[in-house]
Amino acid sequence: MRNLLMIVFLVFLGVPLRAAGTLDVYSIDVEGGQSTLFVSPSGESMLVDTGWPGFNGRDAERIVSVAKAAGVTRLNYAVITHFHVDHVGGVPELAARIPIGTFVDHGRSVETGKEADDLYHAYVQVRDRASHLIVRAGDRVPIEGIDVKVVSSSGQTIQRPLAGAGKPNPYCAAMKPKELDPSENAQSVGMVITYGKFRMIDLGDLTWNKELALACPDNKLGTVDVYLSTHHGWDASNAPAIVNGLKPRVAITNNGATKGGTAEAMHTIHNCPGLEDVWQLHYARNASKDDNAPEPFIVNMDQDASVSWIKVSAGLDGGFTVTNSRNGKSKTYTPRP
Repeated sequence: MRNLLMIVFLVFLGVPLRAAGTLDVYSIDVEGGQSTLFVSPSGESMLVDTGWPGFNGRDAERIVSVAKAAGVTRLNYAVITHFHVDHVGGVPELAARIPIGTFVDHGRSVETGKEADDLYHAYVQVRDRASHLIVRAGDRVPIEGIDVKVVSSSGQTIQRPLAGAGKPNPYCAAMKPKELDPSENAQSVGMVITYGKFRMIDLGDLTWNKELALACPDNKLGTVDVYLSTHHGWDASNAPAIVNGLKPRVAITNNGATKGGTAEAMHTIHNCPGLEDVWQLHYARNASKDDNAPEPFIVNMDQDASVSWIKVSAGLDGGFTVTNSRNGKSKTYTPRP
């Protein structure tokens, strides 16, 4: 009911959930997990990750609510960045509520043990009733109307720079690798999403060393307009070399109140050269007030509140608008010169 009232409120304010001729992106609050819905101008949709299981189907209900409000009755693609519970756990509950055409992932989980095996097999049981696409670095997710380039997958990263990228990265000089990450995080499917002149990046939970492989010594990715904070804003990711090299105009942190949003990572993001604004799903209790966004740019100011999403609506010219569903706060960013 609360989400429905907020949707009615935003429509009344003249903030449509779906605009013709735009790429619409919804960063959905799944309490420190990830779920990001991309709706192409073609009408096709791509959901990246499905949040947590349980909580009476909380995350699945939130995703379906936003999808329906955006005019989406079927998910053409569901990209599972990696096999951790806050990213893939919601698949069975979601698939029971909305049809899913094709699941996209990096292949088999590298983690073993009862919990990891049970999680993976619960996903496979659902995945095997639909189409399935395994992607590698350099592949594309074939959603019509936008270009989705896979830049990391299964522990590998692209070797050749993307078009227009490949320049030496001056932010690499001070960077040192961290301990090898053997977990699913380092296997994350990472993507650069392009619509005309607009570019956005989502690297899942890709960790520090893999980020450096993309950013150093040459920046293989180029710049983006919107940076979805990697790994919910944990300091095991968000290496300054990649964040600064991307030079985003806007960052969106898909943190929870106490999950992600760590002091080091939030400080890196907030101090990125050229950054205009940070938008957050939750006020980050792990960071200082100075490294949190101003209150109008935060969807949930406390642990218990949930108003659902941050929306990005992008045009072919590279201009885009960001909207906070809690308060209707909206800001338009004009195309770069």
